[in-house]
Amino acid sequence: MFEKRTDLALERLEDLSGQPLPGVESRQWRQSPLSIHRITVTDSRGEQAIGRPRGQYLTAQMEPEALSDSQWIFRSATVLAQLLRPMLPTKGTVLVAGLGNRALTPDALGPMTLEHLMVTRHLIEVMPGEFGHLRPVCALAAGVLGSTGIETAEILRGAAQRVEPSAIVAVDAMTSRSLDRLCRTFQLSDTGIAPGSGACNPRQELNARTMGVPVIALGVPTVVEARTLAMELMPDGQLDEKSTPDAGMLVAPKDIDLQVAKCAKVLGYALNLALQGHMTASEMEQYLC
Repeated sequence: MFEKRTDLALERLEDLSGQPLPGVESRQWRQSPLSIHRITVTDSRGEQAIGRPRGQYLTAQMEPEALSDSQWIFRSATVLAQLLRPMLPTKGTVLVAGLGNRALTPDALGPMTLEHLMVTRHLIEVMPGEFGHLRPVCALAAGVLGSTGIETAEILRGAAQRVEPSAIVAVDAMTSRSLDRLCRTFQLSDTGIAPGSGACNPRQELNARTMGVPVIALGVPTVVEARTLAMELMPDGQLDEKSTPDAGMLVAPKDIDLQVAKCAKVLGYALNLALQGHMTASEMEQYLC
């Protein structure tokens, strides 16, 4: 039997609904305009149950109309910033890594998020009087192995050795099993990430063990694996071998370019608010011009 593919801890938990799950704690609440679900994997039993390393997984889902309104985008970013801030160290430089392939729209979330990020490390060094009140933030779009010939983990390790950040935030596209969660769901985790998950091509993991500093992962599912979608749509969840879609085929919304661009804006704003404190959207835009 095929396993439904998903990068969302929440969907892994849903697959086990009704089963006792020692080592897994779960809590839900609503913080308008987002519905939030926190999963905490506390020990090895929880790791084995949902197939995720121990740590926190926050899933925030917005209503379908949220991305069509600029005020909703900023409000969503504000809530995400409140969820993200406790995961970050209070001081020190933060390196934000935009993972993925800028030339492949469903995988471009990471690089596009950096377009909305306030990069401040160089400004603080050159003009401390004007920008010294900001937190130092630097960014890196590492590209993909196919175009660089270098593993993302290797690039980030080199950058981290030079910059010496207190934490790395990795932004990447993800895979869901549900069409309803595509480009509407944000996952925040303090356990790191495997680059390429959204393209069903995971590479070397980025986490505290491999990077030497905490790695916080931000992701949005942009694709569903065709085989997983077929299983979701079948009444009994079973697939015939002859009718099984190719495992490498991915399904994305028809307006994926617009949706990824808006999700990237939400994540960029959320990072700015979490790292720099409260500011309005117009104040952020002044730094980004």
